Amino acid sequence: MVGGVNTATFYASYLLLHPHMPYFLAYTIAFVLSMIGSFFMNTYFTYRTKPTWAKFIRFPLTNVTNYVITSVGTVVLVNGCGMSDKIAPLVAALAAIPFTFVLSRKILTRTA
Repeated sequence: MVGGVNTATFYASYLLLHPHMPYFLAYTIAFVLSMIGSFFMNTYFTYRTKPTWAKFIRFPLTNVTNYVITSVGTVVLVNGCGMSDKIAPLVAALAAIPFTFVLSRKILTRTA
């Protein structure tokens, strides 16, 4: 559920930003915004843990994998496969969900 809400938030942000800037800049800003939301949704709902500054600072590390997969995927789908730059980020984001889930679980449930 959290992954679906986060993906929808990312995609809605992307579509709102896309007309005003190049697609990859809109993608990056939407990604950062959704990552912040993802931290809080995963902390409270998925793993039922307390958010801390330490977790918040480490959490983006889990999303480096997500960012790389979705960034490369988006560029390949747009430039290499001719997919619409409005659809490609969503397809790439869906492919990255399992990787992000495993890594965020490790960060958010790890005991200090």
